[in-house]
Amino acid sequence: MGFSIASESIENLKSQIDILDVVGQVVDMKRTGANYKGLCPFHQEKTPSFYVSESRQYFTCFGCGASGDVISFVEKYYNMEFPEAVEKLADQYGIELKKSGGGEDRSEYYEINRLAAKFFYESFTGKPNRGYSYMKNRGITPRILKKFGIGYADEQWDSLYQYLRSQNVPEDKMEELGLISRGRNGKYYDRFRSRVMFPIINTGGKVIGFGGRAISSEDNPKYLNSPESRVFQKKNNLYALNTARQAGGKEGYIILVEGYMDAISLYQSGIHNVAASLGTALTENQAKLLQRYVKDVVLSYDADRAGRAAALRGIEILRKEGSKVRVLHVTDGKDPDEYVKKNGRDAFLKLIDGALPYGDYKLESARIGYDLETDQGRIDYMNRAMDIVADMTPIEQEVYKQKLSRELGIAEGALDRELEKRITGNRNAPPERRTERPQEEEQISVTPLERTMLKLVMTDEDYIPRVLSARNLLTSPLAEHVMDALSGIRPGQDFVNKEAVIDSLSEPEGQALRDILDEEVLDPDHGRVFRDLLNSAEKEDLNRREKEILLKLSMAEEADNNDEMIRQLTEELMMIQKERLGK
Repeated sequence: MGFSIASESIENLKSQIDILDVVGQVVDMKRTGANYKGLCPFHQEKTPSFYVSESRQYFTCFGCGASGDVISFVEKYYNMEFPEAVEKLADQYGIELKKSGGGEDRSEYYEINRLAAKFFYESFTGKPNRGYSYMKNRGITPRILKKFGIGYADEQWDSLYQYLRSQNVPEDKMEELGLISRGRNGKYYDRFRSRVMFPIINTGGKVIGFGGRAISSEDNPKYLNSPESRVFQKKNNLYALNTARQAGGKEGYIILVEGYMDAISLYQSGIHNVAASLGTALTENQAKLLQRYVKDVVLSYDADRAGRAAALRGIEILRKEGSKVRVLHVTDGKDPDEYVKKNGRDAFLKLIDGALPYGDYKLESARIGYDLETDQGRIDYMNRAMDIVADMTPIEQEVYKQKLSRELGIAEGALDRELEKRITGNRNAPPERRTERPQEEEQISVTPLERTMLKLVMTDEDYIPRVLSARNLLTSPLAEHVMDALSGIRPGQDFVNKEAVIDSLSEPEGQALRDILDEEVLDPDHGRVFRDLLNSAEKEDLNRREKEILLKLSMAEEADNNDEMIRQLTEELMMIQKERLGK
């Protein structure tokens, strides 16, 4: 069920947190007049153009144009969505957030998992144990073990259970999170025993589950994950994405590996833009999650048959979500963990440089088992290869037809005819059903103006094209997703199928829209409602822009060599003020 953070909580948070304290944690700031300046964290520069006004609680960069308040800074720097940034600041500064909209509070579950992670970590580091010896033998340093919060579940049957009981954690909550199980005799026992524990942390910094690695080869299964719960769904999360997303934004891509140890070893070697799937094949929701942070993904799975099959599945899922995909297989060692320990960071980066584009990789994989020295082998492989090429874009088809022509010694004209057969055969295929949005952990924030707008377009289809023409005034993800769903409705010819629109949204967004439809009351004069909304939205936008420019102007006047920037800002301010007079 969706919920939003109450607006008074957000204002309270901003009033209690000093933006200079937050920025100063990652940028070296020096006072210059009434402001502070430093090197911009959002673009490369040698001369500081990044300014923070402590009195106005605002930052701006006169180099790249980034600007905003403390929440905007956290969003941009840590690659977070607005609700994640608010929660990060609230957690860091101990500020309570009031939530509205009827959503369930998961904070108790996060706290129980945090206590469990703390217990496992103290068990791991407090005294000699098999788990610590195992990780030390795998070459992981104490600094990295601490960074990832690695823990140990001892051999006893109820160590964690007794600890959580001492912290007054209800048994039903422990069991729901998969930390304990109940035996036939009704007694509780720890689910994880004699295992190295890997806390799984979401992008908001919350412990949502655990992966336990058996220390003895006799213990089965080798890896045991937390079960699905209110806070943990494997299909919606990736291990180490909380540490990888910022580095991924800087590098332009994220490396996706199969296992916890692969991710940790690469991180230790200095490759930080790495995340891992959680013991399952890559899912659409995980691909969507990656898309929030990077457009390019490098798959680095094991070099065995299963790894190649997983890579081929992953390619299709990632491309379907719009990612650019490359694939590498390690050439010296069975997985990235072994390879980077043996050959080092630079050697692994060279493998990334040589990673195959998705088309080359698919064709290389398809070639396995065909004897290209024989005519029949070339024909059989050609048929398989043309099926692959037919699914590519026209430009890609041209490139790969030429490659295949050279490789197989078959004229391009013949390949053209084979390709045309396949394309013609696919033209009448039914379109794929639209995939659902991932049921991520979401907080739905919508302004009062947007609530009224959404009620209006869901009530009267005549206003859909009018709102679409002014959709730049709608900034929340929920409003954007609803307008996307409504964009095909034609006034007078279709009607708004409310349930179909709700079904096209994630579960939290769908519930938030239901709440809006139930709670908002419209004036019967829809024309007047729309005119008032448009007027209010445009005035709000002009006011916001005017305040922002005035802030930038005051900061620019204290900065060095900013005459041109002051001139541009002054001109923009005059235009806005002229617009306001016309309203």
